[in-house]
Amino acid sequence: MRVFRYPGAPSMILASFPARLAYGMIGLGLYFKTYHAVHSIAFAGFVAGVNGIAGSLTTSLRSSLLDRFGMRTPIRIFVPSYAAAILILSFVHSRGLLLLAALLLGLAAPPINLSIRPLWRNIVPQEDMRRALAIDTSVMTTSTILGPVLVTFLSLSKHPASALITCSLLIFIGGISLSMLSVTKEWKPEVKTGNEIGIFRVPGIRLMMIEGIIIGLGAGIFQIAVPAFTSIRHQEHLTGTIFAVSSACSIVGSLLAGLVGKRLTPLRAFVRNYYLWAMVGLPLCFTTPGWSLILVGGLVGLTVGSQSVFYLEVVEAVRPRGTAASALGWMWTVEGSAASVGAWLGGSFSQAFSPQFCFAITSASVVIGAFIVHRGRALLKDADTFGGRND
Repeated sequence: MRVFRYPGAPSMILASFPARLAYGMIGLGLYFKTYHAVHSIAFAGFVAGVNGIAGSLTTSLRSSLLDRFGMRTPIRIFVPSYAAAILILSFVHSRGLLLLAALLLGLAAPPINLSIRPLWRNIVPQEDMRRALAIDTSVMTTSTILGPVLVTFLSLSKHPASALITCSLLIFIGGISLSMLSVTKEWKPEVKTGNEIGIFRVPGIRLMMIEGIIIGLGAGIFQIAVPAFTSIRHQEHLTGTIFAVSSACSIVGSLLAGLVGKRLTPLRAFVRNYYLWAMVGLPLCFTTPGWSLILVGGLVGLTVGSQSVFYLEVVEAVRPRGTAASALGWMWTVEGSAASVGAWLGGSFSQAFSPQFCFAITSASVVIGAFIVHRGRALLKDADTFGGRND
Protein backbone atom coordinates (compact mmCIF):
# COMPACT_ATOMS: atom_id res chain seq x y z
CA MET A 1 0.00 0.00 0.00
CA ARG A 2 1.31 3.43 -0.92
CA VAL A 3 1.17 4.70 2.67
CA PHE A 4 4.48 2.92 3.24
CA ARG A 5 6.09 5.05 0.53
CA TYR A 6 5.95 8.15 2.71
CA PRO A 7 9.14 8.80 4.73
CA GLY A 8 8.61 8.07 8.40
CA ALA A 9 5.68 5.67 8.00
CA PRO A 10 7.53 2.32 8.15
CA SER A 11 9.83 3.42 10.99
CA MET A 12 6.93 4.65 13.13
CA ILE A 13 5.02 1.40 12.69
CA LEU A 14 8.04 -0.79 13.45
CA ALA A 15 9.24 1.28 16.41
CA SER A 16 5.86 1.33 18.15
CA PHE A 17 4.87 -2.30 17.53
CA PRO A 18 6.56 -3.83 20.63
CA ALA A 19 4.65 -1.40 22.86
CA ARG A 20 1.40 -2.17 21.10
CA LEU A 21 2.06 -5.88 21.50
CA ALA A 22 2.47 -5.27 25.23
CA TYR A 23 -0.89 -3.50 25.29
CA GLY A 24 -2.38 -6.58 23.64
CA MET A 25 -0.97 -8.72 26.45
CA ILE A 26 -1.64 -6.69 29.58
CA GLY A 27 -5.41 -7.09 29.96
CA LEU A 28 -5.51 -10.86 29.66
CA GLY A 29 -2.20 -11.14 31.51
CA LEU A 30 -3.67 -9.24 34.46
CA TYR A 31 -6.74 -11.49 34.45
CA PHE A 32 -4.72 -14.73 34.43
CA LYS A 33 -2.29 -13.41 37.06
CA THR A 34 -5.11 -12.55 39.45
CA TYR A 35 -7.21 -15.65 38.74
CA HIS A 36 -4.28 -18.00 39.34
CA ALA A 37 -3.30 -16.12 42.52
CA VAL A 38 -6.71 -16.02 44.22
CA HIS A 39 -8.85 -18.44 42.12
CA SER A 40 -11.79 -16.02 41.80
CA ILE A 41 -13.26 -14.96 38.46
CA ALA A 42 -15.16 -12.07 40.08
CA PHE A 43 -12.04 -10.69 41.80
CA ALA A 44 -9.98 -11.10 38.63
CA GLY A 45 -12.58 -9.03 36.79
CA PHE A 46 -12.58 -6.47 39.60
CA VAL A 47 -8.78 -6.10 39.48
CA ALA A 48 -8.93 -5.70 35.70
CA GLY A 49 -11.61 -3.06 36.21
CA VAL A 50 -9.53 -1.12 38.73
CA ASN A 51 -6.58 -1.15 36.35
CA GLY A 52 -8.73 -0.03 33.45
CA ILE A 53 -10.46 2.74 35.36
CA ALA A 54 -7.15 4.11 36.67
CA GLY A 55 -5.77 4.16 33.14
CA SER A 56 -8.93 5.53 31.55
CA LEU A 57 -9.51 8.35 34.02
CA THR A 58 -5.99 9.66 33.41
CA THR A 59 -6.02 9.23 29.61
CA SER A 60 -7.34 12.75 29.11
CA LEU A 61 -4.58 14.12 31.36
CA ARG A 62 -1.87 12.37 29.40
CA SER A 63 -3.35 13.48 26.08
CA SER A 64 -3.50 17.08 27.32
CA LEU A 65 0.21 16.85 28.14
CA LEU A 66 0.88 15.85 24.52
CA ASP A 67 -1.07 18.86 23.22
CA ARG A 68 0.89 21.13 25.55
CA PHE A 69 4.44 19.75 25.64
CA GLY A 70 4.72 17.61 22.50
CA MET A 71 5.38 13.88 22.27
CA ARG A 72 8.87 13.01 23.50
CA THR A 73 8.92 14.17 27.12
CA PRO A 74 5.62 12.60 28.24
CA ILE A 75 6.50 9.30 26.55
CA ARG A 76 9.93 9.17 28.17
CA ILE A 77 8.39 9.74 31.61
CA PHE A 78 5.48 7.33 31.40
CA VAL A 79 7.14 4.41 29.59
CA PRO A 80 9.77 3.53 32.26
CA SER A 81 7.17 4.04 35.02
CA TYR A 82 4.74 1.69 33.32
CA ALA A 83 7.38 -0.97 32.67
CA ALA A 84 8.40 -0.86 36.34
CA ALA A 85 4.76 -1.17 37.48
CA ILE A 86 4.30 -4.29 35.36
CA LEU A 87 7.39 -5.85 36.93
CA ILE A 88 6.04 -5.13 40.40
CA LEU A 89 2.72 -6.72 39.48
CA SER A 90 4.42 -9.92 38.28
CA PHE A 91 5.87 -10.58 41.76
CA VAL A 92 2.85 -9.92 44.02
CA HIS A 93 0.24 -12.49 45.07
CA SER A 94 -2.03 -11.13 47.81
CA ARG A 95 -5.35 -9.48 46.99
CA GLY A 96 -4.38 -6.14 48.46
CA LEU A 97 -1.06 -5.92 46.64
CA LEU A 98 -2.64 -7.06 43.37
CA LEU A 99 -5.16 -4.23 43.61
CA LEU A 100 -2.48 -1.67 44.46
CA ALA A 101 -0.18 -2.81 41.66
CA ALA A 102 -3.07 -2.79 39.16
CA LEU A 103 -3.94 0.76 40.25
CA LEU A 104 -0.36 1.98 39.81
CA LEU A 105 -0.21 0.23 36.45
CA GLY A 106 -3.25 2.11 35.23
CA LEU A 107 -1.98 5.48 36.44
CA ALA A 108 1.38 5.02 34.68
CA ALA A 109 0.02 3.86 31.29
CA PRO A 110 2.05 5.64 28.55
CA PRO A 111 0.18 7.49 25.74
CA ILE A 112 1.54 5.36 22.88
CA ASN A 113 -1.57 5.18 20.67
CA LEU A 114 -2.52 8.75 21.57
CA SER A 115 0.88 9.83 20.24
CA ILE A 116 0.79 7.84 17.00
CA ARG A 117 -2.58 8.98 15.66
CA PRO A 118 -1.72 12.73 15.45
CA LEU A 119 1.68 11.92 13.93
CA TRP A 120 0.05 10.55 10.78
CA ARG A 121 -1.01 14.05 9.77
CA ASN A 122 2.69 14.99 9.59
CA ILE A 123 3.53 11.95 7.45
CA VAL A 124 0.74 11.54 4.86
CA PRO A 125 -1.41 14.07 2.96
CA GLN A 126 -5.12 14.38 3.74
CA GLU A 127 -6.19 12.27 0.75
CA ASP A 128 -4.36 9.27 2.20
CA MET A 129 -5.41 9.70 5.83
CA ARG A 130 -8.11 7.02 5.67
CA ARG A 131 -5.58 4.57 4.24
CA ALA A 132 -3.06 5.55 6.92
CA LEU A 133 -5.61 5.10 9.70
CA ALA A 134 -6.60 1.74 8.20
CA ILE A 135 -2.98 0.58 8.20
CA ASP A 136 -2.41 1.93 11.69
CA THR A 137 -5.56 0.27 13.04
CA SER A 138 -4.69 -3.04 11.41
CA VAL A 139 -1.18 -2.94 12.91
CA MET A 140 -2.60 -2.17 16.34
CA THR A 141 -5.09 -5.00 15.96
CA THR A 142 -2.31 -7.37 14.93
CA SER A 143 -0.89 -6.84 18.39
CA THR A 144 -4.21 -7.97 19.85
CA ILE A 145 -3.84 -11.21 17.89
CA LEU A 146 -0.31 -11.98 18.96
CA GLY A 147 -0.69 -10.50 22.45
CA PRO A 148 -3.44 -12.80 23.81
CA VAL A 149 -1.85 -15.88 22.22
CA LEU A 150 1.56 -15.03 23.68
CA VAL A 151 0.27 -14.10 27.14
CA THR A 152 -1.97 -17.18 27.31
CA PHE A 153 0.97 -19.43 26.43
CA LEU A 154 3.27 -17.78 28.98
CA SER A 155 0.63 -17.52 31.72
CA LEU A 156 -0.22 -21.23 31.46
CA SER A 157 3.42 -22.31 31.23
CA LYS A 158 5.67 -23.53 34.04
CA HIS A 159 6.87 -19.94 34.48
CA PRO A 160 3.68 -17.78 34.52
CA ALA A 161 5.59 -14.71 35.77
CA SER A 162 7.34 -14.58 32.39
CA ALA A 163 4.11 -13.24 30.84
CA LEU A 164 4.19 -9.90 32.64
CA ILE A 165 8.00 -9.69 32.56
CA THR A 166 7.90 -10.02 28.77
CA CYS A 167 5.16 -7.39 28.65
CA SER A 168 7.31 -4.99 30.67
CA LEU A 169 10.28 -5.45 28.35
CA LEU A 170 8.19 -4.91 25.22
CA ILE A 171 6.58 -1.70 26.45
CA PHE A 172 9.99 -0.27 27.34
CA ILE A 173 11.56 -1.11 23.98
CA GLY A 174 8.61 0.15 21.93
CA GLY A 175 8.02 3.32 23.92
CA ILE A 176 11.63 4.47 23.95
CA SER A 177 12.04 3.62 20.25
CA LEU A 178 9.00 5.74 19.38
CA SER A 179 10.31 8.69 21.38
CA MET A 180 13.59 8.61 19.43
CA LEU A 181 12.01 9.01 15.96
CA SER A 182 12.53 12.30 14.14
CA VAL A 183 8.79 12.64 13.37
CA THR A 184 8.08 12.43 17.10
CA LYS A 185 10.69 15.07 17.89
CA GLU A 186 9.44 17.41 15.17
CA TRP A 187 5.72 17.18 15.97
CA LYS A 188 4.35 20.43 17.35
CA PRO A 189 1.01 20.95 19.10
CA GLU A 190 -1.61 22.88 17.12
CA VAL A 191 -1.56 26.61 17.83
CA LYS A 192 -4.83 27.90 19.25
CA THR A 193 -6.18 31.24 18.01
CA GLY A 194 -8.26 31.93 21.10
CA ASN A 195 -11.59 31.54 19.31
CA GLU A 196 -11.96 27.79 19.83
CA ILE A 197 -14.76 26.49 22.02
CA GLY A 198 -14.08 23.92 24.71
CA ILE A 199 -14.16 20.30 23.72
CA PHE A 200 -17.18 19.58 25.94
CA ARG A 201 -19.17 22.35 24.27
CA VAL A 202 -19.04 20.60 20.89
CA PRO A 203 -22.40 18.80 20.43
CA GLY A 204 -20.87 16.12 18.21
CA ILE A 205 -18.23 15.29 20.83
CA ARG A 206 -20.88 15.02 23.54
CA LEU A 207 -22.91 12.65 21.36
CA MET A 208 -19.87 10.47 20.71
CA MET A 209 -19.13 10.36 24.43
CA ILE A 210 -22.64 9.09 25.19
CA GLU A 211 -22.22 6.47 22.49
CA GLY A 212 -18.80 5.60 23.91
CA ILE A 213 -20.23 4.94 27.38
CA ILE A 214 -22.71 2.42 25.97
CA ILE A 215 -20.17 0.66 23.73
CA GLY A 216 -17.51 0.73 26.43
CA LEU A 217 -19.76 -1.08 28.89
CA GLY A 218 -20.57 -3.77 26.34
CA ALA A 219 -16.96 -4.20 25.26
CA GLY A 220 -15.68 -4.45 28.83
CA ILE A 221 -18.25 -7.08 29.71
CA PHE A 222 -17.33 -9.08 26.61
CA GLN A 223 -13.58 -8.98 27.32
CA ILE A 224 -14.07 -10.64 30.71
CA ALA A 225 -17.01 -12.87 29.74
CA VAL A 226 -14.90 -14.74 27.16
CA PRO A 227 -12.12 -15.93 29.52
CA ALA A 228 -14.75 -16.49 32.23
CA PHE A 229 -16.73 -18.72 29.84
CA THR A 230 -13.66 -20.75 28.87
CA SER A 231 -12.65 -21.05 32.52
CA ILE A 232 -16.10 -22.28 33.58
CA ARG A 233 -16.12 -24.82 30.74
CA HIS A 234 -12.52 -25.86 31.55
CA GLN A 235 -11.36 -24.74 28.09
CA GLU A 236 -8.96 -21.94 29.02
CA HIS A 237 -6.73 -22.85 26.09
CA LEU A 238 -9.40 -21.53 23.71
CA THR A 239 -9.27 -18.01 25.14
CA GLY A 240 -6.35 -16.84 23.04
CA THR A 241 -7.76 -18.51 19.93
CA ILE A 242 -11.14 -16.79 20.27
CA PHE A 243 -9.56 -13.36 20.69
CA ALA A 244 -7.00 -14.05 17.96
CA VAL A 245 -9.64 -14.98 15.36
CA SER A 246 -11.72 -11.94 16.24
CA SER A 247 -8.66 -9.71 16.00
CA ALA A 248 -7.57 -11.26 12.69
CA CYS A 249 -10.98 -10.49 11.22
CA SER A 250 -10.70 -6.99 12.66
CA ILE A 251 -7.50 -6.47 10.66
CA VAL A 252 -9.33 -7.47 7.50
CA GLY A 253 -12.12 -5.05 8.39
CA SER A 254 -9.64 -2.21 8.94
CA LEU A 255 -7.98 -2.81 5.59
CA LEU A 256 -11.34 -2.99 3.84
CA ALA A 257 -12.25 0.36 5.41
CA GLY A 258 -9.10 1.82 3.86
CA LEU A 259 -10.36 0.75 0.45
CA VAL A 260 -13.69 2.52 0.84
CA GLY A 261 -13.86 5.25 -1.76
CA LYS A 262 -14.16 8.94 -0.98
CA ARG A 263 -17.72 8.90 -2.29
CA LEU A 264 -18.65 7.55 1.14
CA THR A 265 -18.01 10.25 3.75
CA PRO A 266 -16.71 9.32 7.22
CA LEU A 267 -20.15 9.85 8.77
CA ARG A 268 -22.03 7.77 6.20
CA ALA A 269 -19.48 4.98 6.43
CA PHE A 270 -19.63 5.11 10.24
CA VAL A 271 -23.44 4.90 10.38
CA ARG A 272 -23.84 2.19 7.74
CA ASN A 273 -21.17 0.00 9.28
CA TYR A 274 -22.83 0.49 12.67
CA TYR A 275 -26.00 -1.14 11.34
CA LEU A 276 -23.99 -4.12 10.09
CA TRP A 277 -22.15 -4.41 13.41
CA ALA A 278 -25.45 -4.52 15.31
CA MET A 279 -26.80 -7.27 13.04
CA VAL A 280 -23.82 -9.65 13.19
CA GLY A 281 -23.56 -9.31 16.98
CA LEU A 282 -27.11 -10.42 17.76
CA PRO A 283 -26.32 -14.20 17.89
CA LEU A 284 -23.56 -13.79 20.52
CA CYS A 285 -25.73 -14.93 23.43
CA PHE A 286 -26.42 -18.27 21.69
CA THR A 287 -22.74 -19.20 21.33
CA THR A 288 -20.53 -21.49 23.42
CA PRO A 289 -16.72 -21.85 23.57
CA GLY A 290 -15.85 -23.46 20.27
CA TRP A 291 -16.76 -22.93 16.64
CA SER A 292 -19.92 -20.88 17.31
CA LEU A 293 -18.20 -18.26 19.46
CA ILE A 294 -15.21 -18.19 17.10
CA LEU A 295 -17.49 -17.64 14.08
CA VAL A 296 -19.65 -14.91 15.57
CA GLY A 297 -16.65 -13.32 17.26
CA GLY A 298 -14.92 -13.21 13.88
CA LEU A 299 -17.88 -11.46 12.23
CA VAL A 300 -18.03 -8.96 15.06
CA GLY A 301 -14.30 -8.36 14.71
CA LEU A 302 -14.70 -7.71 10.99
CA THR A 303 -17.20 -4.92 11.56
CA VAL A 304 -15.35 -3.50 14.59
CA GLY A 305 -12.17 -3.20 12.52
CA SER A 306 -13.91 -1.06 9.92
CA GLN A 307 -15.74 0.92 12.57
CA SER A 308 -12.50 1.87 14.29
CA VAL A 309 -11.22 3.58 11.14
CA PHE A 310 -14.43 5.51 10.48
CA TYR A 311 -14.66 6.44 14.17
CA LEU A 312 -11.23 8.08 14.09
CA GLU A 313 -12.24 10.06 11.00
CA VAL A 314 -15.45 11.27 12.64
CA VAL A 315 -13.72 12.39 15.84
CA GLU A 316 -11.02 14.15 13.83
CA ALA A 317 -13.67 16.01 11.83
CA VAL A 318 -15.78 17.27 14.73
CA ARG A 319 -13.08 18.08 17.31
CA PRO A 320 -12.06 21.72 17.96
CA ARG A 321 -8.65 23.01 16.94
CA GLY A 322 -5.80 22.46 19.40
CA THR A 323 -7.07 19.06 20.54
CA ALA A 324 -5.22 16.72 18.17
CA ALA A 325 -4.40 14.35 21.03
CA SER A 326 -6.73 15.44 23.84
CA ALA A 327 -9.96 15.00 21.83
CA LEU A 328 -9.27 11.32 21.31
CA GLY A 329 -7.89 11.15 24.84
CA TRP A 330 -11.15 12.37 26.31
CA MET A 331 -13.10 9.95 24.13
CA TRP A 332 -10.95 7.08 25.35
CA THR A 333 -11.28 8.29 28.94
CA VAL A 334 -15.04 8.05 28.75
CA GLU A 335 -15.20 4.81 26.77
CA GLY A 336 -12.31 3.21 28.64
CA SER A 337 -13.81 4.05 32.04
CA ALA A 338 -17.10 2.51 30.94
CA ALA A 339 -15.20 -0.56 29.68
CA SER A 340 -13.50 -0.88 33.06
CA VAL A 341 -16.86 -0.87 34.80
CA GLY A 342 -17.98 -3.40 32.21
CA ALA A 343 -14.99 -5.63 33.05
CA TRP A 344 -16.03 -5.65 36.68
CA LEU A 345 -19.65 -6.36 35.74
CA GLY A 346 -18.50 -9.06 33.33
CA GLY A 347 -16.78 -10.98 36.10
CA SER A 348 -19.66 -10.51 38.53
CA PHE A 349 -22.42 -11.34 36.03
CA SER A 350 -20.52 -14.33 34.65
CA GLN A 351 -20.28 -15.79 38.13
CA ALA A 352 -23.79 -14.82 39.31
CA PHE A 353 -25.67 -15.52 36.07
CA SER A 354 -23.76 -16.76 33.02
CA PRO A 355 -21.31 -15.51 30.37
CA GLN A 356 -24.09 -15.83 27.79
CA PHE A 357 -26.09 -13.27 29.77
CA CYS A 358 -23.07 -10.99 29.43
CA PHE A 359 -22.96 -11.58 25.67
CA ALA A 360 -26.61 -10.51 25.44
CA ILE A 361 -25.72 -7.23 27.16
CA THR A 362 -22.86 -6.72 24.69
CA SER A 363 -25.18 -7.21 21.70
CA ALA A 364 -27.75 -4.83 23.21
CA SER A 365 -25.08 -2.15 23.72
CA VAL A 366 -24.24 -2.12 20.01
CA VAL A 367 -27.91 -1.83 19.04
CA ILE A 368 -28.36 1.08 21.46
CA GLY A 369 -25.18 2.73 20.18
CA ALA A 370 -26.40 2.49 16.58
CA PHE A 371 -29.71 4.06 17.60
CA ILE A 372 -27.96 6.95 19.37
CA VAL A 373 -25.76 7.73 16.36
CA HIS A 374 -28.69 7.39 13.93
CA ARG A 375 -30.85 9.85 15.88
CA GLY A 376 -28.02 12.32 16.51
CA ARG A 377 -26.21 12.20 13.17
CA ALA A 378 -27.08 15.86 12.48
CA LEU A 379 -24.69 16.79 15.29
CA LEU A 380 -21.90 15.04 13.37
CA LYS A 381 -22.48 16.94 10.10
CA ASP A 382 -18.86 18.15 10.00
CA ALA A 383 -17.90 14.53 9.30
CA ASP A 384 -20.34 14.31 6.39
CA THR A 385 -17.90 15.94 3.97
CA PHE A 386 -15.21 14.66 1.63
CA GLY A 387 -12.47 17.13 2.60
CA GLY A 388 -10.24 17.25 5.63
CA ARG A 389 -9.90 19.79 8.37
CA ASN A 390 -9.37 23.35 7.30
CA ASP A 391 -6.83 24.25 9.98
